[in-house]
Amino acid sequence: GLRDQWRTSLGSDPPGVSADLLRRLLGFALQEQAMGGLKPAQRQALQRSAAGKKGPALKPGMRLIRQWNGRTIAVTVDEGGFIWDDRAWRSLSAIAREVTGTSWSGPRFFGLHDHG
Repeated sequence: GLRDQWRTSLGSDPPGVSADLLRRLLGFALQEQAMGGLKPAQRQALQRSAAGKKGPALKPGMRLIRQWNGRTIAVTVDEGGFIWDDRAWRSLSAIAREVTGTSWSGPRFFGLHDHG
């Protein structure tokens, strides 16, 4: 019955999993349909995660902008690291620590990780 409901509701063949897992997957899929599904950014983050990537690829010349306590922090991606405040930095986390005075994940500070 679950497999037939899957086909009727989702228009595809169900995965070959246990009845308990299929029930959960079907419930999730129906809820996703009713609620509108994932936002494109969330879907991309999941795809990157599934591919083993942690964030968007940074290429030399890209600029990362962050507002912090009324300041605009603009970092340029360089071949060997990052340029900020007319200095070369090896990591975004080092820049985030310098800006905030506390330990931060640089990619999270600059919004390169999803907040979910």
